[in-house]
Amino acid sequence: MQILFEMLSHTFLLRAFIVGILVSLCASLLGVSLVLKRFSMIGDGLSHVSYGALSIAVVLGFSPLKFSIPIVIIAAFFLLRIAENGKMYNDAAIAVLSASALAIGVVVTSMSSVSTDIESYMFGSILAMSEEDVWISIVLSILVLVLFIFCYHKIFAVTFDESFSKATGVKVNRYHTIIAVLTAVTVVLGMRMMGAMLISALIIFPALSAMQLFKSFRSVIVVSALLSVICFVAGMVISFCYNTPAGASVVLANLFVFILFHVIQAGKTFLAGK
Repeated sequence: MQILFEMLSHTFLLRAFIVGILVSLCASLLGVSLVLKRFSMIGDGLSHVSYGALSIAVVLGFSPLKFSIPIVIIAAFFLLRIAENGKMYNDAAIAVLSASALAIGVVVTSMSSVSTDIESYMFGSILAMSEEDVWISIVLSILVLVLFIFCYHKIFAVTFDESFSKATGVKVNRYHTIIAVLTAVTVVLGMRMMGAMLISALIIFPALSAMQLFKSFRSVIVVSALLSVICFVAGMVISFCYNTPAGASVVLANLFVFILFHVIQAGKTFLAGK
């Protein structure tokens, strides 16, 4: 606890904690629906799109967040339409978009003289967030959380049974769009800290861990959110104590919890079989 208070005495770490906890909450809540709908790798694809957009923004001198958020939202719409039309498999569409956007980002980076700043978007940096970034992230994260809570019941219905939802009058496409847009915003907000290579872990790991031991949608949502925040704080403390990269430390904390929950579940299954 003393280490945590010492960390929070630093302004840049306080910013990282505020933004990181909010983004972790958003990612974990959305991750449950994405994992259940077998669309979990959308976070990885959108993170690469975000990297390409951020690279262009930095080179042109634009505000990275303001420039990249609309582009990533458009990419989310694009992936959603492909999935609905069925003309290309989800994983293939994500791979095409991901590789293309990453290539654009790498080419733009190689042609500019600001590669150091852009590289922080690839691997994450807690030092990269300005005060403006923090306020934008806080406002948008709260908006994502409010919209998710407001649409919770419809998201639940769409996640588990699209056909029944359509039959009962739920506008399925509208809620698919809401999920895609909220995921796009969350990915962009998390890029500054986690980086393009690691942000998808915030979406996938907490949901998968919670699903090991809990079965109801609400329980998985609550536990996923708690695990996400706990793993983020643990990862930041590890990073501070051992001078390891913050994003990678958060992912490893999530990996440890996933393995732990898997072992517990395996033990319960073994004992039940006796």
